[in-house]
Amino acid sequence: MDFYKRALELREETVRHRRWMHSNAEVGLDMPKAQAYVMEQLKKYGLEPRACGHGVTAELGQKTGKTLLLRADMDALPMPEESGESFACPTGTEAHTCGHDFHAAMLLTAAKMLKENESMLSGRVRFMFQTAEETFEGAKDMLANGILEGVDAAMACHVGTGKMPIGLFMYNSGGTMMYSVDGFRITVHGRGAHGAYPHSSIDPINIGVHIYLALESLIAREADPSKANVLTIGNFSAGSAPNIIPDTAVLQGTLRSNDSASRKKLVRRLKEVVRKTAEVFGGIAEIEMISEVPPLICDSTMMDEMVGYIKELPIPGLTLVPNVSASASEDFAIIAEKVPSVYMYLSAGYTDERGGVSAHNPKVRFNEDVCPVGSASMAHCAIRWLEAHS
Repeated sequence: MDFYKRALELREETVRHRRWMHSNAEVGLDMPKAQAYVMEQLKKYGLEPRACGHGVTAELGQKTGKTLLLRADMDALPMPEESGESFACPTGTEAHTCGHDFHAAMLLTAAKMLKENESMLSGRVRFMFQTAEETFEGAKDMLANGILEGVDAAMACHVGTGKMPIGLFMYNSGGTMMYSVDGFRITVHGRGAHGAYPHSSIDPINIGVHIYLALESLIAREADPSKANVLTIGNFSAGSAPNIIPDTAVLQGTLRSNDSASRKKLVRRLKEVVRKTAEVFGGIAEIEMISEVPPLICDSTMMDEMVGYIKELPIPGLTLVPNVSASASEDFAIIAEKVPSVYMYLSAGYTDERGGVSAHNPKVRFNEDVCPVGSASMAHCAIRWLEAHS
């Protein structure tokens, strides 16, 4: 079966899926419009979808053999869109600036093609349409609702923009592909006072500043310099008047690492430094972990297999780029930590000025020529992997 040829025949259908998702962008865990749309399309294709947490799942294939999970996220970002596309999201508050609309659309088409060729399957394929990847909640939500029960391996892909031609496949079979992310919220409790009487206060802003500096030193003096570790405080808020020392201050940030041991140590030290620094100045600090996602490390044997299968497809300009690593994070890592998994980046860029804007930018544009590439890759790899492991 030439899945790339069939995916080309279904290109406009895939594009329609993508544009519907794009125009109806939703964020977070609760995505009722996307959930209903995906279930409706899967039913049209002859599958029996069901809700799995806030996401959608369905499966097909034989009653015996191994089960391969194919996953797509489908959430947008809470931001305006300025792409100029005719199908841009009209709300002004949500936008598909990361490409998750493509992921859902390509997996829908892969599901259709696999249903058309169900007799070729040597096992089962389970589909995972996930919400809330951007907030690192969606994978955990579906895990808690049984998405991995009976699953032997998993596969996912992500489109990438930029000045790159269609046909680039980026992967990593020998190391960390994406960094961990531990998001945190620090609440410093002090004692408020009038600005004219600072001695009557326990200033949470002063404590917050010292926490910030102490965390910078944590990376500079305690992190292994042979590993990559990144700590960012992106929000520091306190008070509402210039002459009043407030009761509390809040700092929010992320800690990322490409090394599991470094991550474990730095998360532990992060909590210790925050609490002890507050105590030095007479205050109390609480730290809440918002996200806890490990590094994304693909199974090397499975990745080499999937790369071999992709080479079998007649994709024009196919170019394989190994050893790719990014300091961004991805909650598919939670899946990859539990079952052998592979993750790939597919170029959805332009080589002209349209490729000059990066993801998460309101002006970003993605090349829809990637649609048959992604759909064909998932369907073909599913057939071939199950065949090899029957």
